[in-house]
Amino acid sequence: MPLYVDREAPKLWRRIYSEATLEASLLAEKWKLVLAGLVFQYIHGLAAHGVHYLHRPGPTLQDAGFFILPALGQDKAFVSETVFVTIFGSFILWTFHPFVSHSKKICTVLIWCRVFVYLAASQSLRIITFFATQLPGPNYHCREGSKLAKIPPPKNVLEVLLINFPDGVIYGCGDLIFSSHTIFTLVFVRTYQRYGTRRWIKHLAWLMAVVQSLLIIASRKHYTVDIVVAWYTVNLVMFYVDSKLPEMAERSSGPSQTPLLPLSTKDTKNRSKEDHQRLLNENIVADDH
Repeated sequence: MPLYVDREAPKLWRRIYSEATLEASLLAEKWKLVLAGLVFQYIHGLAAHGVHYLHRPGPTLQDAGFFILPALGQDKAFVSETVFVTIFGSFILWTFHPFVSHSKKICTVLIWCRVFVYLAASQSLRIITFFATQLPGPNYHCREGSKLAKIPPPKNVLEVLLINFPDGVIYGCGDLIFSSHTIFTLVFVRTYQRYGTRRWIKHLAWLMAVVQSLLIIASRKHYTVDIVVAWYTVNLVMFYVDSKLPEMAERSSGPSQTPLLPLSTKDTKNRSKEDHQRLLNENIVADDH
């Protein structure tokens, strides 16, 4: 065992160094897009905190999901967050797997560039909808009688810009339509569906996305409409982005070019047919000579 570790360790470090060099060059090229994506995450958080100032608690609205799914209760609210953190963490680990994996199917920088585009487009629509109509929050800390349901006007600009972290993030109210957790979940699952390689993980990811949605409703963190709107909006947004940005970039590798991001199944089949036809034509020319 020690001999195997001694033999494989240098290979691993060479692989990490090689991948880090490649990703650093990509980051130098795409840093503006990455930075814009990170800044927009802050803007989204700022907007979600800002709508809390407008939130007015009231009776919980009639909701089909609330009738069907029994409430988990405040003491079990962590269950849905545990599932979400598992999905979130697993996706992050997967995006960085090229640094240690033998087979390289994606580039970390480019996959995150695409994810940031998905998130920004979906979250922009979310900001518009929850500012357009403020619903009384169904979460326990957003209901009438809770001290956290309403917050006083900010004393200064800094209080707004700091989003009252971390309480402002954990105990927010008013940012309902549509669910932010579901946006992240669907973006991550659909991204792996397109660029991931293991079928069983894809099936498991979709199952976890459904379970996560049901748990959010059962935890009374969102109304059912927030989840339903998120499911079709995010999927439509990602379909649109993919139609406009089929592949973000390509790098050359000798005479041929290898896509930095893996092609879809349809593109792969088309490329295979083109390669087969090219080889056939070359053989015909060789036979003629």
